[in-house]
Amino acid sequence: MVSIKSDREIELMKEACKITAETHEMLEKNIQAGMSTYDLDKMAEEFIKSKGGIPAQKGYPSGEKGVPDFPATLCVSINDEVIHGVPSKKRIIQDGDIVSIDLVVLKNGFHGDAARTHLVGNVSEEAKKLVEVTKQAFFEGIKFAKDGNRVGDISFAIDEYVKKFGYSVVREFQGHGIGREMHEEPGVPNYGKQGKGIRLQKGMTIAVEPMVIQKNPDIFGAEDGWTIATEDRSLAAHYENTILITEKEAKVLTII
Repeated sequence: MVSIKSDREIELMKEACKITAETHEMLEKNIQAGMSTYDLDKMAEEFIKSKGGIPAQKGYPSGEKGVPDFPATLCVSINDEVIHGVPSKKRIIQDGDIVSIDLVVLKNGFHGDAARTHLVGNVSEEAKKLVEVTKQAFFEGIKFAKDGNRVGDISFAIDEYVKKFGYSVVREFQGHGIGREMHEEPGVPNYGKQGKGIRLQKGMTIAVEPMVIQKNPDIFGAEDGWTIATEDRSLAAHYENTILITEKEAKVLTII
């Protein structure tokens, strides 16, 4: 069931979204070659708690037998890893890496969700272009995120933009509604047909998140049960924000 937020609920949700945005800004200033992904995770956890938030991804259930709950505050995915990378003291960030960080903050009973892909050191021009296109795909999509349009309008715009550059969107994972629950209805795929899907309504809050692969769209799950990577080892990037549907332009809640 799609949740329509009241003005009061939206104000409460904005606080979680603000901490989410501030955490990403802090990480962008501090990420560097030589750090472990565990270092980033602890830094983010301490920062979120200092702001009165709760790291919502920590302890998130996998839903699969034998796979433990997610153990960390951040999903940190490097280069060919698309999403859900598990932070580790052994995983050291290298010069030239692109590092996707996805985080969710809970405060006042509401969630804020956003992802960024960071360029570390001397990154190749090809990697820079992928990251830039992934980010812009989000903004191309939300041009259609307004009251009366449909989810498919967002999805179609993202996919069409990405394909112009010869890239592929991930089809097995998608954006989603968000609010009191981290994942709510509707699902928001990164591909689809115009005029199809659930109709968008004022007061809906959704997370729109292009996940873009440099080449072949095929992906696989790593042995840890969480990390998703590209089958052909080509690069992947991720960009996400929580947005509010209004009668006019969508309002991005996780950009300060």
